[in-house]
Amino acid sequence: MEHLTFEYPAQRALTARAHVGVVGSGDLEVLLSPAASMTATVDVRTSVDGYSHIWKSVLDRFFQRYDGAAHIEINDFGATPGVVALRLAEAIEAIDAGAANGGAQGSTSGARGGA
Repeated sequence: MEHLTFEYPAQRALTARAHVGVVGSGDLEVLLSPAASMTATVDVRTSVDGYSHIWKSVLDRFFQRYDGAAHIEINDFGATPGVVALRLAEAIEAIDAGAANGGAQGSTSGARGGA
């Protein structure tokens, strides 16, 4: 089990939370909540050791498009980089849907979009 932490600059505050995915073989769970400061922090707990450079690459790409001040917890059980990217996008969609519905928390589980 490996624990990784990443930090990124943020431009806007979040007010909603999201929970997507499940901790299962080849999948991961993403918990996204508002950050206390104008930074985004990502805590990754993964069952696969030695891939911090891959995690950094996937997260760098995600944060090129996403600028929210969030605390993101990822609990991984061997998901591929494509699944990681899909789950992160799904979490943002859940937050956007919650904001459109008056700030409700977004939550989904199971495979979606080929994940």
